[in-house]
Amino acid sequence: MKILVVGGGGREHALVWKLAQSPRRPEILCAPGNPGTAEWGRNVPVGAEDVEGLLALAERERVDLTVVGPEAPLLAGLADRFREAGLRIFGPSRAAAEIEGSKGYAKALMTRVGIPTARYAAFDSYEEALRYLRSHGAPVVVKADGLAAGKGVVVARTVEEAEAALRSMMVDGVFGESGRRVVLEEMLEGREATVMAFVSGETVVPMVPAQDHKPVFDGNRGPNTGGMGTYSPVPWIDEDTMTRVESKILRPVARALVEDGRPFYGVLYAGLMLTAEGPKVIEFNARFGDPEAQVVLPRLETDLLDVLEAVLDGTLDRIEVRWSPQAAVCVILTAAGYPGSYRKGDSITGLDEDGSLQRGDQNEALIFHAGTARADDGSLVTAGGRVLGVTGLGNSLADARRAAYATVGHIRFQGMHHRTDIAAQAADLA
Repeated sequence: MKILVVGGGGREHALVWKLAQSPRRPEILCAPGNPGTAEWGRNVPVGAEDVEGLLALAERERVDLTVVGPEAPLLAGLADRFREAGLRIFGPSRAAAEIEGSKGYAKALMTRVGIPTARYAAFDSYEEALRYLRSHGAPVVVKADGLAAGKGVVVARTVEEAEAALRSMMVDGVFGESGRRVVLEEMLEGREATVMAFVSGETVVPMVPAQDHKPVFDGNRGPNTGGMGTYSPVPWIDEDTMTRVESKILRPVARALVEDGRPFYGVLYAGLMLTAEGPKVIEFNARFGDPEAQVVLPRLETDLLDVLEAVLDGTLDRIEVRWSPQAAVCVILTAAGYPGSYRKGDSITGLDEDGSLQRGDQNEALIFHAGTARADDGSLVTAGGRVLGVTGLGNSLADARRAAYATVGHIRFQGMHHRTDIAAQAADLA
């Protein structure tokens, strides 16, 4: 069997790594891939948003299944184009992926269906948004309506901060067209968590929960990023909470998408705030989270390939999706300057020639490449803002955290930055 994984970041490395463990021993292509995915499959230099190039690749290589990692290709209609050509692809249609592509659409759907979420208002006009803000005050959450690589959210504690965010998005165009429309939300209080689910129409199978750390600095300070680290399990999510998430959030939204003529086939990501009134939705995404995939996929015991095919075949309710009790903690190593402009081309040391962890250390961990490349001499160098994800595994969050940070200590590149408090609070509570 031949599989094509679309994308070139840490999530895609985790997907390729997990699919390579299938007993069916599939041949794996990754477009465009990275030095980490090259360890498990064959990289092909086709961009993740090159819809026609990816279609030609899949047809030329006679690919049996394509798995889409990032959101942008989904919103560019990649899944629709493949299905029109009679090719099998894991990922929602453009219409279904709109639940991530437009925060306004997602909020309207949640309001209509009664899914618990923050109160909001959406604006195309900067002046109208400004008037609303000044009449309602702060704190308030300012969100770019479209895709912004996980950075289009500002939690403003003051009206001045919110005004600056509005001006940056709607006037200065820092996120391009994605920020020309904004959503203003009430700020929810509580603990954040993520619950992803495999969704096949109205059939929903939740994954184990995870929690991401978005701000760039320790103590949740600084600007938001695409994710500085994550962990699973989440000690404050018990079975009752998971039941509420499934019954009050995941199943209703899957049903609503079917009723809207946008049936969802893929991974639905629910970003949650666990409030005093119960879990409420912060956002929906239409794919695996990054870096949440780097802690959830290592805990999956069922063959991932079997699960993906069951989603597409409409047989998801007939298979058992099993999870390891093991804990996982992922620490992201970033380039100097991230999430702003960042350095590239710095040499990375501490890894084997193939880009995996050097062996012989008792604190071995999984290494997922996010923004790396090969220099002309074959050495490994930085090539993105988020460079590597280091996932430690253990019998407890504390053990997994120790394994992750011990491994981080062996890796070096100029300007390397990471948070030192990933999963610290959770490990103390677990």
